[in-house]
Amino acid sequence: MSIKQKPISALTVDVEDYFHVAAFEKNIKLSDWDKMPVRVFDNTTRLLDLFDKHDAKATFFLLGWVAERFPHLVKDIHSRGHEVASHGYNHVKATLQSRAEFAKDVRDTKALLEDLTGAAVVGYRAPSFSIDKTNEWAFGELQKAGYQYSSSTYPVKHDLYGTPDWPQLPYMRPEGIWECPMPILNMAGKQWPVAGGGYFRLMPYWLSKRLISRYIKTTASPYMFYFHPWEIDPDQPRIDNASFKSKFRHYVNLNRMEDKVSALLVDYRWQSLQQVYANNFI
Repeated sequence: MSIKQKPISALTVDVEDYFHVAAFEKNIKLSDWDKMPVRVFDNTTRLLDLFDKHDAKATFFLLGWVAERFPHLVKDIHSRGHEVASHGYNHVKATLQSRAEFAKDVRDTKALLEDLTGAAVVGYRAPSFSIDKTNEWAFGELQKAGYQYSSSTYPVKHDLYGTPDWPQLPYMRPEGIWECPMPILNMAGKQWPVAGGGYFRLMPYWLSKRLISRYIKTTASPYMFYFHPWEIDPDQPRIDNASFKSKFRHYVNLNRMEDKVSALLVDYRWQSLQQVYANNFI
């Protein structure tokens, strides 16, 4: 099968720097962020060039913190034909925000990104997939803010997130907004994550490819992949005082990630989440 005959999948990038991640939130304070060596601009630009090389389009879920400091990066993403979407302002988990704090967060980030691009921002992804049964009101606030879809849930069991008993395919919420969960495979009585991120770095590429291809062949929904710019940066500063578990999750196979992403771009066809899902659900 030629690349043009393959189904189109959704490529998504959560644009945050290495010191923004939830794994290090106990080690690096928000007030220290401006003191940290920033690498998100260069890493994201490398991804943009890589995507151009393979004629791939993506959805970039941007932090307001990043957009505020690198407005030209946001404009570059938009000008190269990618979708600009919201990842919240300061990577605060939605489960840690009050309803009023969340509403302000998603409105402010949306307004900032729209001012920079001159285009509507319709998509949102909660940091660390942090919408669950404790804060379902978040969907109502997203709808009121003008978002059309969210990609904020992961129907797996995980120690940091997960909604294993929620829908596994995109669906219209009662609040009037689409939720597009991260893809999982149902095998051997369990729900297996196949959406990218740390699992993709950990597994050999041949196994990831086999699982992705199985999802595409057997699931009534387009596939969606996600990762972060810091994942292609093996030379990033190390956070030595983090726990062993957090360091393993963050640093495993960073030196192999760019080659793996390049292979993924060759083996599958990629468009933004909005483009891929609009024809099927949104």
